[in-house]
Amino acid sequence: MESSSRSSSRRRWLLWPEQGPKNGEKITDRFSPVIDRFRPAGDIISENLGLEDTTVEELAKDIDVIVNIAATTNFYERYDVSLDVNVMGVKHLCQFAKQCAKLKMFMQVSTAYVSGERAGLIRENPIKPGDSLQEGTYLDIDAELRFVREAKKELLLLLPLNAGDDAKKAGRKAMKELGIQRARHFGWPNTYVFTKAMGEMLLGQLRGDMPVVIMRPSIITSVQAEPLPGWMQGTRTIDTFIIGYAKQELSCVLADLSIVADVIPGDMVEKGAQAVYHATSSLGNPATYAMIYEAVLRHFYQNPRMGKNGEVIPTKELYFFTTITRFCLFMFLAYKLPLEILHLVNLLLCGLFSNLYNDMNRKYKYVMLLADIYRPFAFFQGCYDEMNLERLRSKMTMKTPEDQMFNFDTRPSNGKSISTKFTYLAFS
Repeated sequence: MESSSRSSSRRRWLLWPEQGPKNGEKITDRFSPVIDRFRPAGDIISENLGLEDTTVEELAKDIDVIVNIAATTNFYERYDVSLDVNVMGVKHLCQFAKQCAKLKMFMQVSTAYVSGERAGLIRENPIKPGDSLQEGTYLDIDAELRFVREAKKELLLLLPLNAGDDAKKAGRKAMKELGIQRARHFGWPNTYVFTKAMGEMLLGQLRGDMPVVIMRPSIITSVQAEPLPGWMQGTRTIDTFIIGYAKQELSCVLADLSIVADVIPGDMVEKGAQAVYHATSSLGNPATYAMIYEAVLRHFYQNPRMGKNGEVIPTKELYFFTTITRFCLFMFLAYKLPLEILHLVNLLLCGLFSNLYNDMNRKYKYVMLLADIYRPFAFFQGCYDEMNLERLRSKMTMKTPEDQMFNFDTRPSNGKSISTKFTYLAFS
């Protein structure tokens, strides 16, 4: 959130600390000067953003711009949690925004994958109330909120008051499975993109005459320039697979190498977010999974990794499964069948290998879950239109260092494709 006057401008961050006192203390201890300046700490899942009425009134007087980047990005999140953050959070921010007399823009950072698994050119069109990707269905947000409330009540009735950890874990898993089921019922591949689509839809319903920009980045990778080339906080999506390969913990991957992988540096999303919709690269600078893999392979051949014992980790080539059927067949023959044999031996030996079997079976189920969740992205055949981005870019000049701060051009430069840039930056 940003406020301004004639002589100065200020940015206020609504900090959403993770649960637990340790995390809260860590934020306060490490960044107290920043927090003191930008305050306050709140929670978008709560009415009034979890703030006191006086604080809300004070903020509403000054705020010019609201940028909502708060979200749960877990593809396999609990349905109730995703609805609270990605949908109700938008509602609460929208209610606050309508109290801001000076508001010039409300920006909602979403994801390009609200388009689902469509193929072909995907336009920068808003999601209308009731829109669904599954033919014959109508998406009613209020009905989904009621549905999840009833589901939680049923779960509470099934769980005893003194339920142990296993029972609570089963309850959490049930809510995660419910999210996947509801997402796929309406045509979305996972809970994350489903609830982000609902967030966009709700914003469209509640906005009134409020100026709104919806930002839809694709697969966000490490940054190109700011705060320094190659920086990223944590690993997720495509970075996870590359780090796994760097450690030689991956022998195979589910992906069609001929398909364009739409990746975008994180700082380009931030720069483009001030006026545009799709922050993507599949149209202006397409890079296939094969191009990214070749760039990664070349990097590790030229820059071998060292193990903990100081020895060079040999670089082995990955095997790619281009269909889910082949992948499942491989997993069955290589892992599931031996697991079932181990299970039978374990029964004959009165549970001698129970711990080993349970651990291996848990890992197998986890890998199959990841394959199921990431499958739509591994075989995604869509291409995102970026006409709004191009219109804005054509009106900008890049003559001064200050201008370069807003450079979000994904097109090839200096003969380098985005796959080459991405690989260099990720490991620089």
